[in-house]
Amino acid sequence: MPPDLFIALRYLRSRRKSRFVSLITWFSVGGIALGVAALLTVIAVMTGFEEDLRDKILSTNAHLVVLAHDPAGITDVDGALKTIRKEPTVTGASPFVLTQVMLTTPRGVSGVVLHGIDPATVGDVSHLPLDMKEGDISALAEGPAIVEGDQRRPPLLIGNELARTLGAWVGDDVSVVSPQGEASPMGGILPKIRTFRVAGIFATGMYEYDSSMAYCALSEAQSLLKMGSAVTGIAVKTTDFFHARDIAARLQTALGFPYWARDWIDMNRNLFSALKLEKVTMFLILTLIILVAAFNIISSLVMVVMEKGREIAILRSMGATRRFVRRIFLWQGVLIGCTGTLIGLVIGLILCTVLDKWHFIQLPGDVYYFTTLPVRMQASDFALVTLAAAALSLLATLFPAWQAGRLEPVEALRYE
Repeated sequence: MPPDLFIALRYLRSRRKSRFVSLITWFSVGGIALGVAALLTVIAVMTGFEEDLRDKILSTNAHLVVLAHDPAGITDVDGALKTIRKEPTVTGASPFVLTQVMLTTPRGVSGVVLHGIDPATVGDVSHLPLDMKEGDISALAEGPAIVEGDQRRPPLLIGNELARTLGAWVGDDVSVVSPQGEASPMGGILPKIRTFRVAGIFATGMYEYDSSMAYCALSEAQSLLKMGSAVTGIAVKTTDFFHARDIAARLQTALGFPYWARDWIDMNRNLFSALKLEKVTMFLILTLIILVAAFNIISSLVMVVMEKGREIAILRSMGATRRFVRRIFLWQGVLIGCTGTLIGLVIGLILCTVLDKWHFIQLPGDVYYFTTLPVRMQASDFALVTLAAAALSLLATLFPAWQAGRLEPVEALRYE
């Protein structure tokens, strides 16, 4: 063992004359441990929020969508699909129609986003077939039911939260009111109303989607909006969603004007930017806990230097260099910082494991995107927190070590 490390360990041991200094040292260790544990837990929760939110969004939405600058939408659907499917990284493509409507029942009213989808290909770009809790997505391909004479009841899929709001379940009728109405004989615009029948209920696990989305057959949405054979866009799924932006650029080049493509990052930029900013902010705020503990290290080491002035002077008189004395107190700070960091790592790992295994913290689904607290532990986050705590602890020892190294033996022993 190096002599400077041996002396540093002896200085850290509690003695009757230095009980108070030792107590401050343990407070420093506890402060660093608390800061590291809190920082690791919060970072793991924020990472879990980001990854779970991304997975839920990508399970409901495609990796990218191809749209057209033409107000009529994409008219050459077959040609666009053929070009898109030539891209080797594309694993699925499905046309869709998108519009905002109002759903009404005798028990409730709600504004929703109506998706006209192709039931044969929608499973290639989303997890909607797997999210069905009642009914089946194949009901959209069966066409409208004939009930009460010649009145048509096209099938409709709604989210479970929307079903509670409307009080509508499988087999109930729902009126779809489109703001893109028709001109009346009096010169005004009358909203278009069509009655659908609930054929299924889905649950994605995201309140925002389950309370504001509905699906019908592609042909029904085209008929409602009088689009003919045109569609709003084409949803595309790729082999690697992390490179969706590059794939979108290649598809846009292959399709040419008036087509353009948007990837999932662009469509959710504000949300993920806010999550990233929040994660960085929480990291900086909780690092202040470690910084406070680092100030405790400074105060405890300064008091050790003042208390051990006689011993330092004797070491200098025996030939110890200034650098040797500095290393003694640098070792002390490193030992305090490493001990607190290791304890904090263990506590943080235990907390994250408990939160991940036992979901005893419940979240309101109508406020957050999740009903339980998501936790994702990443080695990079643990390494970053460990390096930050170690760096702050090391910086906290520089001033006391410098102060100890400049102590003159004559001054220290003058009044002994």
